Formats: sequence, C-alpha cells, structure tokens
Amino acid sequence: MEITELKNPEEARAYLLQSLWMQRVLRPAPTHLRSILEWAIEIASAGDALPPLGFVADIGAIITGLDGGRHTPDNIEVPGWPHSISRNYEDHVLGKVYADWSFERATDAIRRFTGRDRAKGIAYVIKQIRERGKIGGIELSPAVIRGLLTLSGDEVLNQGYELLARDGPMPLLVKQYELLMSAARRMAELLGPEDVIALEQRTALADMGQYVAHRQILQTTAKFESLLDTRPVKPLTGRKEVPTRVHDEDQYPVGGYSSISNRGSIESLLHSQLAFMEDQERPDQFDLKFVRDELFYYSRDENQFLRRRRVFTLIFDPALIATRFKDATLPCQRIVMIQAAVLTLIRRITDWLSADALQFELIFPQSALADEAKLYEILLSELRATGTAVVWHSGAVEAPANVLASTTDAIQHAELLARSAQVHVLLITTQPMPTETEAAVVTNLAVNGPVPILIDGHGNRIELPDDDAFDAWVLAVKRMLELWV
Repeated sequence: MEITELKNPEEARAYLLQSLWMQRVLRPAPTHLRSILEWAIEIASAGDALPPLGFVADIGAIITGLDGGRHTPDNIEVPGWPHSISRNYEDHVLGKVYADWSFERATDAIRRFTGRDRAKGIAYVIKQIRERGKIGGIELSPAVIRGLLTLSGDEVLNQGYELLARDGPMPLLVKQYELLMSAARRMAELLGPEDVIALEQRTALADMGQYVAHRQILQTTAKFESLLDTRPVKPLTGRKEVPTRVHDEDQYPVGGYSSISNRGSIESLLHSQLAFMEDQERPDQFDLKFVRDELFYYSRDENQFLRRRRVFTLIFDPALIATRFKDATLPCQRIVMIQAAVLTLIRRITDWLSADALQFELIFPQSALADEAKLYEILLSELRATGTAVVWHSGAVEAPANVLASTTDAIQHAELLARSAQVHVLLITTQPMPTETEAAVVTNLAVNGPVPILIDGHGNRIELPDDDAFDAWVLAVKRMLELWV
C-alpha cells in the first residue's frame, strides 16, 4: 500500500482542487462542497491517508442519499482527463459500490447518525475500503483543506477547473484512480463483517481502545466459529446432568382440533348445539342432551409441547483484570480471548437450542471489569433487547447488589435459578476453582497462561493441547459446548 506525502502546501492544494472535478455521482457544484471538505477533514485529522476528493464525494453522496438511490452518469467534460478512466471508474468502482451488500448495510447504519457522527461514519467507511483494498492515498496537512473552507464554493471549483485547463491532470491524481479501479476488481467485498457491526453498534465512533477491543473480539469469534462444526456437537460422555422440575406452564397443547366427540369442556362446545335451547319449556332439549352426553364438542389433538427452560450463568471473577495481557503465541490479549470464547458459546447455543427457552446472564462481581461488561452490552444488544441476555455489573441499571457482591454470591444466585430451570454455570477465573453444587452444573475456565484450564462439573480437568495455544482455545470452546448442549 503506497502512501504519498505532499509536504508542499501549493502542490497539496492543487491536488485537492483538481480531484474535486473527478466526482461522478453528482455534478460538481458549490451546494455540496462544504460537506465534501468536512468529510475529508475527518479523514486527514485522524492521520489517515486521503483518497481523491472525487471518490470521497461519490461515497458520501451515496451514503447520505444525495444521489436519489441510483447513479445516472453525468458526462462532465474535464480538460485533459482520459475518458477511459472515467468509464472504467464508473463501471468497476461505482458499480461495485452500488452492488455491494456490506456497503448497503453500512449505509443504513450511517443514515441513523446525526451531526458530526455522520461525517465520522463516512470517514470510517472510506478508511476501511482503502485499507482492505490496499489502495494507499495522500497524506497532507488538514490546514490545506480548512483553507479551502474559507473560500466560496464557486471560487474553489473555478480554481480547480483553471488548473486542469492550464496544466492538465496531475500524474499523481491519475495514478490514484488507477489504484482505485485495480482494487475494485480484486476485492470480494468492500467492508468486512466486523466493519459493518462496528457501525451498527456504533463502536466505530467510540474511543480507540473500545473500538480495537470490539473489533478483535468479533474477528476472534469469527475464527472460532470457522473452526467449529456448524451442526450441534454430540454430548460428552459422562457429563454431569442436574434434573429440574418442569412447571405446568411449560406444557401446552399444539395443533388444532382433530375430531368431534360427545366429551369435552364448555369452551369447545359446537355453536350449533345452542339451537337446542328453548325459552319456555324446562327442561329443554339442550339440558336433556347434556345429561345424556349427546352434545357435540370439538376434540383437540392431545400432543403436548415441552419447552425446556435453560439458564446459562457466566461469572467473570474480578481477578481477571490480570488477563489484560498479550501472549506472543496468541493473536490478542487473554481477556479478549475470553470474551470471544463466551460470545462464540452464546451464538452457538442460541443457534442450536432455538427451541428452548434460553436465558444468558453475564455477571461481573464488583467493578474491576466494567469496560469488558460495557463491551458485552454492545455485543449482545439484540439479545438484550429481547430479554434473552442480561449483563449485570456495578454500573448497570437495576443490577442486584447481592449478586454482584462476590463470586460466591453469584454462584448462590445461580442455585436459586435452578428451582425452575436447568442451570449451567461457567465460572471464569485466573486460578482453578472447582465448585460443586447440587442444583447447577458448574464448569470452571481458568486462564493463567496462553493455554486455558478447563474443569468439568465433576471437578475433573479436561486435557487441552499445549503445543498450539489458539487450537487449545478452540478445543476448550468445543468441550464446553459438549458439556452443555
């Protein structure tokens, strides 16, 4: 990825003025000039390389809907600009932008932003496209762009047109468009799934620490899922099972009425039987038929549907703050590996046990891991909206204080839940802490090195390979699924 630095302010200014005439989605006009320059300032101020302003204008116009939802090429005569580059840019670059699903989802997310957040979202999309396509760009001082904002729109465009007519297009500008077209041909998708999720969950606008952690969790989770089977795993032989009561409200009939009989409740009585009621004579014909069991009722299918209640309580010990450490054999910090493993477990269980009534409780006793808890609130926003998942930490609204007091109190809370559901507890600590309860199944994941330690509900340690740390994490996730599913 080749990045060119323009230290000469006059050369940088000429590059910007000429590139404004290269936009193809909308005709260059003073109306949208200020927005284009503000998008460019967001990119340059963050220290990122700047692609041609024509490309920035096209991407911004599509995202904000200024194009009306479709591109109609406007044949703008730009002095000295090769017609072949214009045609190829429209076909390969803009054609791909309009057809790409990831860009469409990113557009939907950014249109919900307001104010400067929208400009930041556009700058983020352009940055990710440039990095994924290894396009490169131009580094220049943001002061050059701010200088153009002090001029009127007509003056800026006129100066750019005069430069093109007098000197012709800069070779650097032609090269940048050639790189754009080459990248568009080889890119499968303009944005990655983690880029789209970062926009939808607004972490792309957050501070750098939260953004990087969010991105690494999603990338590591994707690696875990790619190495796991898509079909439900087989239960592990000898795993601990804890029976629980099944309440009557968990069972209800399914299907419709299968037949008509002379037995049933008044709610299933055929309406036609009411014709036997008489106003004057008593007992009337309806009463006689009722006594003789001659009235007709709808008969319902007697099949019963059982929906299991399953609660997965994941307890993060406060000592895990020590896992904010990067091992040379792992792609990210240990705490990120833990968060990605938990997110993988939740996604797989939600997919495989969709017929059960699921509840996920992520408990962070005390307040040592408040940042990690807030990340889970973002990552599990959809499940939290439906009530399937809750994240309890000291800063959460309506978080029970007695549950957050200590790890032991969180385990006791899980035991109380076992009165009406099948409960699995994942106790995540830095040192092995095998815990046995009569009501719940407790699995212990201890992380005090690059290779985790996994202890099942019987207190037995499950062997994990130590030759490859990442493979050991993948196997640990698989074993936990075999213990629970």
